[in-house]
Amino acid sequence: MTAPLVFILDDEAAIRAILTEALTEAGFRCQGFARATDFEAALKRAGPDVCLVDLGLPDRDGLSLVHRLALEQGAAVIIISGRAQVQDRVTGLELGADDYIIKPFDPAEVVARIRARLRSPRTRDSRGSTARFAGWTAHFDRYVLEDAGGAEVPFSHAEGEVLRLFLEAPKRLLSRAHMQESLGGGAGESFDRAMDVRISRLRTKLREDPKNPRLIKTIYGAGYIFLGDVDWS
Repeated sequence: MTAPLVFILDDEAAIRAILTEALTEAGFRCQGFARATDFEAALKRAGPDVCLVDLGLPDRDGLSLVHRLALEQGAAVIIISGRAQVQDRVTGLELGADDYIIKPFDPAEVVARIRARLRSPRTRDSRGSTARFAGWTAHFDRYVLEDAGGAEVPFSHAEGEVLRLFLEAPKRLLSRAHMQESLGGGAGESFDRAMDVRISRLRTKLREDPKNPRLIKTIYGAGYIFLGDVDWS
């Protein structure tokens, strides 16, 4: 099996070198980039499994790049940044990042976070890549929702993780603690806020009534439950 490919976008050569050494020793393949333009050009030639993205880039706004990656690429997106405030972490996760690591970091932690993303949420299990429910078809290989008329709505990698978690456990209560354990990544306020945003966006894409959603129900104080019947292929 080919080793997972990690793209590293950081304008500091020392950071790229530290990450490349740690990840190579852990069995990953790596490519490093100092500028967003070179990084984006490489995306057209190869499909990474994980993208590590710094926010302080010389030629592009890091947050806007993260948002586009989340919508257009199948890779997990992990921000590595010196911005340590809670609002920065929340914003990054709201825009579609799967995780947020603060500089300075322990390279072993980065390796562990990447492994957690690649395991989550059972994207390589036997259920397949297509799920049908309530007139919708979720194509996890293309990251799109298709309605009964064939119209398609894209969803991000992070939104897809949450949706798949629901579709793999229909009509079962999923606590926030269970979702955090299954999805990995952030914790506390930033995780809760990001989860609320991702679920809100999924409801919007599924054309749910925000006051009375019929598919993704909030059980206050307990978690969430998905009420639809699901057929996997």
